[in-house]
Parts: sequence; structure tokens; C-alpha cells
Amino acid sequence: MRVWEKVLEVDVAGREMTTGDKSKPVSSTGTVSVNGPGVVKSAHRKGGSISGMKLAGRHKDTTLACRYELKYRISEARARAIAEYVKSYIHLDRYARLRPRGEYPVVSLYLDSDGFRLARETLEGKKNRFKLRIRAYSDNPESPCFFEIKRRINNVILKSRARVRHEDVSRILQTGRPPSDYKTDDKVLRQFLLYTHYVNARPMVLVRYMRQAFEGDSDNRVRVTFDRELCHNATREPEVKLNSSGWQSARLGFVIMEIKFTAKYPAWLSKMVKVFDLKQSAMSKYASSVKKSCNMGFCAPQAYSYGARQLTGYLDG
Repeated sequence: MRVWEKVLEVDVAGREMTTGDKSKPVSSTGTVSVNGPGVVKSAHRKGGSISGMKLAGRHKDTTLACRYELKYRISEARARAIAEYVKSYIHLDRYARLRPRGEYPVVSLYLDSDGFRLARETLEGKKNRFKLRIRAYSDNPESPCFFEIKRRINNVILKSRARVRHEDVSRILQTGRPPSDYKTDDKVLRQFLLYTHYVNARPMVLVRYMRQAFEGDSDNRVRVTFDRELCHNATREPEVKLNSSGWQSARLGFVIMEIKFTAKYPAWLSKMVKVFDLKQSAMSKYASSVKKSCNMGFCAPQAYSYGARQLTGYLDG
């Protein structure tokens, strides 16, 4: 057993979850889900660019740290109909409610080894795996970034993240050390850097999309999200930017819907799946973005060209 797998087992032991029917495990495919970082201003497009969230003081991070996830590929028409259905049970999250279109931008910088080890483990369906990414919601220097470790242990998704100043992202990645004045989330940040060192990970691709998110207030936390306008940008730069040159549209032709819950699968969700005849489908935004980047020739640097060819073989096979 590898070192990081032992760490994952400890995490699971310390964050047990309950489920309604353990005889029917829920599958998960390494999706993303988070709430925004704080009080925000309205997000809108300006000449093709995207403006995002501005932090106004530190707010409680309501990310579902330990959860189950289900993923679906659906048409735009079906997404709109399902959103109307969902509104009867849960509401738009507090960040989406502040936006004219009820959606906000998300951008993540994914780190991986030269051979795309983490992407390949996802594509191979490895039960115990993780992703390393740095997430942001705005290019505003006053808004934070989040160093995130997203882990899957069988059917359970664990996510831990550390809040970092935008200006410190590049320095942390280049030095492999957190700033000396970081106290909050220090443990998570050091764990992120440990994982990064273990797999020799570095920046590979930026992934951006617009998210419409609904969430409930009950003890059994439920989130339903709709992700649109997926874009990717192959990069080696240790920067997280919503607006920069090199963005390519994924042109998926469908909306990515994700269902997240922390305990028992709600009856109304079960009914929704039946009414709309929903079928689960694997969809890794990171792996999909790497595939398209490789196919377009952006994964060709000599240092990792073999890994890119090998990964493309997995994706095309």
C-alpha cells in the first residue's frame, strides 16, 4: 500500500458517514462541488471575459467535506426542467441567488505528474484515488483561492481545502512551503504539498465553467448542481485565472448535473431520477479537459509527451 493510500484510510476512519441502504452502494466519478468563498458581487460577462466573486470578509466554508456524489449528462432542455423540479425542495445557494442568471464562474488549476498519473487512475476506475487542484471564483486579488485535495475511497468522497491569498499561490507552488504567517488551514495546506511532492505534481490544465447550484438546509445536506460552458486551458504556469489567453471551449453538447448528499438518499431525488429517466454517467472534467488538450496538441512538451500519448490511448479506447 502506498503512503497516500494509508493517509486516505485514516481520513475515512475519522469521518464516517451514514447511508440509507448500505446494500446498494452509490457510485461516484470524481466530480467537483463547492460553495463560493464569501459575500460576492454580481458576476457577468464583459466582452467574452468572466467576472466573478469578490470577497468581503471571511465566511464559513460550507463545502460538503464528506459526501456521496452522482453524475449525469443531460440536455439543456432537461436541465431546465429538472431545475424547476428541484426548486420545490431546495433553493439556489446564496452565491447563485446574487447573480442575474443564477450561476457563477468556477476555475480550477489541476496538478498532476508528467505521466498524468492522477488522470489515469481516474480513467482506470481506481477505487482509492485523489485529485490535486487550486480553485478560485474570481481574478480579483482580494478574493481567495483554495488548495483542494479531493479523495475517493470506494463510494465516499472526501474533500479538504485550505484558504490561501491569491497573491501567494505562485510562491507556495514554487517553494513547496506555506507562508510563515499561515495558521488557519495550515494542516490541509501542508498535506496538499506532501501529496504534490509524492507524485511530483505540477500545473497541467485550467478548467473553467459556469455553475448553477441548489442546496438544502436540513441535516442531510443535499446539493444539486448544473455545470455549463466547460472550457480548458493547458498551462504550466502556477496561476489560477478566469480570464487569460488560451481558453478552448469543450463543446460538450450537454449539461453536467451532479447530485451530492451526506446521508440518506432523499425520496424526492429518487422520484426525480425516475420521472426524468436519468442514467448515471462518468464525467471527469479534468480528464475530459486533458483529452481535448492532448488531441489539440497542447500536451506535447517532450518532458511528458509519452504520458500524454498513453493518456490519450486510455481516453480514446
